Amino acid sequence: MTSAPDAPVWRSLLYVPANVAKFVDRAHERGADAVILDLEDSVQPADKDAARAGLGAAMAKVSRAGADTIVRINRPIGMAVRDIEEAVRPGLKGLFITKTEGADHLRILDEHVSELEQRRGMPVGHVRFVGMIEHPRVVERVHETARATPRLAALTLGGEDFALEMGMVPAEEALELPKRLVSFAAIGAGLQMFGILGTVADYANKEANHRSAERARRFGFTGATCVHPGLVDILNAAFTPGAEEVAYAHKLIAADQTAAAEGRGSFTVDGKMIDIPVIDRARRLIVRHEAVQRRLAGRA
Repeated sequence: MTSAPDAPVWRSLLYVPANVAKFVDRAHERGADAVILDLEDSVQPADKDAARAGLGAAMAKVSRAGADTIVRINRPIGMAVRDIEEAVRPGLKGLFITKTEGADHLRILDEHVSELEQRRGMPVGHVRFVGMIEHPRVVERVHETARATPRLAALTLGGEDFALEMGMVPAEEALELPKRLVSFAAIGAGLQMFGILGTVADYANKEANHRSAERARRFGFTGATCVHPGLVDILNAAFTPGAEEVAYAHKLIAADQTAAAEGRGSFTVDGKMIDIPVIDRARRLIVRHEAVQRRLAGRA
């Protein structure tokens, strides 16, 4: 994974309906790296205006323990603009762009957010985007989409909506291929990829979610959303390099330094041939580990 140095560390992203006070009030206790205040699917149409109007207070509440605040906006564009008008204020770290249609869609919203940031005394570009790919036609142009704007931090595939559009059951064997296709575009463009390789709808099956999240990390994913707070610790653990991995990475780098001093470009550690890609992977793992540690220190 080669995302930018300023990439946010969002191992766990907890969805919270923006209009449900009992969930908003306790979201800061859950340990998520980011809380997504949802204005979309979890809010009934009749309640969207009230949810939008209450965003300022909700954002202050969910960030009390150091979680980053994200807002998931609606489609169509008219609703998205109203959501963005309320959401973009100091304290907002990101927007989940529902039903991302492509590069032009992201650029239009980027321009609007930039105007609001400027008007409201925020650094232009501060609010990051996460593009939600939810239709098969967007997968066809996902590489262009991934390079639409520097504001874009990550992509994710909305598994339930994507499966609906495809007419398929949202099971792991159906969703893995499109998720990995999106991940190729995201990681190739220096973005992060969020998600697990199955579906997050079955939040009660913690063991299956743990396996799926760990497997996603092995494929380069860096975090995932969840709809139930019981999954936050699972995601945090799965998307954090383990102590043994980190120790082994340091061992490889030390051995590489010794080999370089002796004029050798490849060498053996524990019976395995080590060369440049292995060392680069070790360095990236340590960078990720250090980023996670800074995140934890900031929350403490």
